[in-house]
Amino acid sequence: MSKALSIELKISQELRDAVDELSATSGKTAELIAEEALRHYVDWLDWRHEQQLDLDAAILAADRGEFASDDEVKAFFARHGA
Repeated sequence: MSKALSIELKISQELRDAVDELSATSGKTAELIAEEALRHYVDWLDWRHEQQLDLDAAILAADRGEFASDDEVKAFFARHGA
């Protein structure tokens, strides 16, 4: 079992009010709402990191002159009904 991490941070009153409203309507604690938000953000960052790696690899391939041929492009669009 991992050790819990406690984080203290200052947030705007506007954000605090939004969290309080979510807490009241969802029945979740502010701590749980914050943890879920942080988890979603970290997951999004992981996804963006993978996306950036793919983009970097594609740019390197393009720099090497590795492009699809006209026939490969036509075949791709034919497979996808375009």
